Parts: sequence; structure tokens; C-alpha cells
Amino acid sequence: MTQPAKPVKRRKIRGDGAWGYAFIAVALLVYALFTAYPVISAFIISFQKYRPLGSTFIGFDNYTATFKDPLFWKSVVNTIVYTVLTVPVALLLSFGVAILILPLKKKLQTTFKAIYYLPAVASGVALSVVWLWIFDPMPSGILNKLISYIGISNQNWLGSSATAMFSLVLMAWLSSHGTSIIIYLAALLGIDESYYEAAELDGANFFKKLWYIVIPCLKPTTLFLLVTGVIGSFQVFQNAYLMTGGGPDNATTMVGLLVFNNAFKYFDFGKAAAQSLILAFIIAGISLVQFKFLGKEVEY
Repeated sequence: MTQPAKPVKRRKIRGDGAWGYAFIAVALLVYALFTAYPVISAFIISFQKYRPLGSTFIGFDNYTATFKDPLFWKSVVNTIVYTVLTVPVALLLSFGVAILILPLKKKLQTTFKAIYYLPAVASGVALSVVWLWIFDPMPSGILNKLISYIGISNQNWLGSSATAMFSLVLMAWLSSHGTSIIIYLAALLGIDESYYEAAELDGANFFKKLWYIVIPCLKPTTLFLLVTGVIGSFQVFQNAYLMTGGGPDNATTMVGLLVFNNAFKYFDFGKAAAQSLILAFIIAGISLVQFKFLGKEVEY
């Protein structure tokens, strides 16, 4: 008669556990100081008339004032327009460049990846100075000189309500897409070669392989870049602040710039905190919608 097996006693490795917590302690401390604490502080300040020496609790007044502010809604519309015009084009450009780089040899791939990624590590202020030179409203401006060859007169690109938003969008189209290109290229290199071989045996051409193999296999990558791209475009601040300052006539005032102005220009920190939290909820809602409707057929 066999005896029942004795339960195995699991040893508690307390030393390893302590070392694990010790290794992540710095990361947790940084997260607590620079992420968790600012978010909690912003939530508290959003219900206050903030003053450095004694704030006053005012309930939902900051939120009410925000929802009644026409400039807030205009900044939301500006941000949505900017996002709709920039994110899809950025994805298409990044995907197209990655497709062009893919057939090259490894050394050439590395060279092109470095070239395309280089602007991502450059100073945003330096890039803005270059673009200010391109958008110079004088006839000597690069863009004005280019359009003069096709018979179009000089444009005040950043000083006119009709062209200011387009100028920021054009800047986003032609700016760095290096990160997206590298991510797309890595995903392309991860597609099994047997798919292409089977498609070639069936007589599939380049476009059929692109449509039936590449695009479906890149759905997770595209969803990731789409979500992060929308988040980044809704938080856009630097371009509007350095290029136009939100003008003319608030035509390029984004929500991020509006929050900055309320906090550090008008010192209305309570209203700025409320607007930043509203922006966070808008971004979270859009991200959930994207995952719900675009992530159904995505396999990770």
C-alpha cells in the first residue's frame, strides 16, 4: 500500500526577495516623486483656489469655469484637428520609409536608421529655429522662395490664422519619424519568410503580399504607434509655444499650451490643474476607444 506523498515545503528565499525590492527601490522612488505625487497634487489643486501661502477649497468651480470657457473648447478643437492631420500621415510616412529600407543590406539599414533617428535626439529649440527660418514671411524665406517658382505670392505662414495651423502640421509631417520607422522596421524583420515564399508560389505580387501579409502582421505595431501618436499629439506643447505662441487669434492654441499659460502666465494653478486632468481623461477615453474598435483582431 502506497503512502500519500508528503507536501513539499517551499523555502522562502527572503534574501533574494529583499534584494529584489532593493533594486527596484530607486525606480519606485523616482516614480513616486515625479509621477504619482504630481498627479495627486494636481487632483487636489484642481479643487482649490491655489496660493503658495494658504489655498482655498472651492469645489468644482475650476471645472465649471473650464467648461464655460470658449478658449478651452477652441483649444480642444485645435488639438483634435492637429491630431487628425498629423498622426495618420506620420504613420503612413514611417511605414513607407520602413518598407523602402527593408530590402537594403544590414549596414545600409543601420545607416538609414541612424539618419532618420538623428533629429529625435536634436534639441527641439534648435529645430524650431530652423523651421522659423523656413517659414520666414519675407521673400528670402525658404518656403516662400519655393512657392514663388510656381507663381504663389509670399505667405505669412505663422502670422496668419489661415496658414498658422497648416504650418505646424507641415512641420510635424516633415519632422522626425525615426522612432516609428525603427519600430516598423523591427516588426517587418520579424515576419516569417515562409509567408512570403508561400505567397510567391501562389503568384502574389508585391502589393498582394503587402496587403495580405505585411499589413495584417503589423496590426499590433500599428495600433501601438497609433495610440502613442494620438497621446503625443494631444499633449503637443513645444511646437505651438516656440513657433506661434498659440496665435494668431488663438488659431494654434492647443490644450497643453493653454494649461501652461494658465499656470505660469496667469498663475491660475487650480484651473490649469483641472484642465490637465480633463485632458488626461480625454486621452484615456480616446485610447480605450482605439483599443476597443481597432484591437479586436490584434494578436499580441
